[in-house]
Amino acid sequence: MPLIVYAVGVRDPHVAVGTSALAVAANALINACNHARAGAVRWKIAAVFATSGIVGAWCGSLAGKAVPGDNLLACFGVLMLLVGAMMFRRPSRSRLPPAERDGHPTLALPFVGVLTGAVSGFFGIGGGFLIVPGLVYAARLEMLPAIATSLVAVTAFGLTTALSYARSGTIDWPLAVCFIGGGALGGVGGARLARHLAGRRGALDRVFAGMLFLGAAYVLYRSAAAFRLS
Repeated sequence: MPLIVYAVGVRDPHVAVGTSALAVAANALINACNHARAGAVRWKIAAVFATSGIVGAWCGSLAGKAVPGDNLLACFGVLMLLVGAMMFRRPSRSRLPPAERDGHPTLALPFVGVLTGAVSGFFGIGGGFLIVPGLVYAARLEMLPAIATSLVAVTAFGLTTALSYARSGTIDWPLAVCFIGGGALGGVGGARLARHLAGRRGALDRVFAGMLFLGAAYVLYRSAAAFRLS
C-alpha cells in the first residue's frame, strides 16, 4: 500500500488500499502454491485462521473506508514499528521438540485470526506482516511454516477486503494487474530466499523485522512531511 502511494503516485490512499488488497491476495495465492509444493503450509492451522479472520477483514474494510487517507498511512507506519519490535523480541524455539516446533492449533488461534483479519481489512494490506507473528504466537509455528501458512490467510483476507473496496469503486484494475504480474515473478525468488534463511538461526526473523522498521520509518517520515505541508 505505501508503494502504491509513494512510488507509483496514486493520490487517494483508499484507492491504494483497494488496489493493494487485490494484488496482495493474488500474489499470496501464487506464492502459497510455491510453498505448498515444498510442504511448508500447515493446512489445518491455515483453515482455522483464515475462516475466523474473514469476518474481521470485512468489518475492518468498512471501518477503513470511513477514515481519512492520511491518518490511515500514519497508523500503518506505527503498526509496522510495533510488529517489528515484537519479532525482534521473539524468543528462540529451536530447542523445542520437533512435534512442538511444527505447530498446532490453540484456543487463541481463531481470536487472533479475527483480530488480524480486522487490521488487515482496515489497512488493505493482506496482513502478512501481522499474520506471521500471529501464527508464531498462536499456533507455535517456526518462521518458515508461519510465512507459508500465512499466505493462505493473506489470500482470504485480501480477497475479502478487495471485494469490499470493489463495491465502492476504489480499485485501480490496470495497476492491480501490473502488481500481480510483478509479484508472481518476485515471489519465486522470495520463497527460495526464505528457505535459505530459515536454515540460519534467527536470520529470517531479523530480516523480516528489519524490513518492517525501514518501511515504517519511511511511511512515518512521509506522513510527517505531508502534515507539515498541510
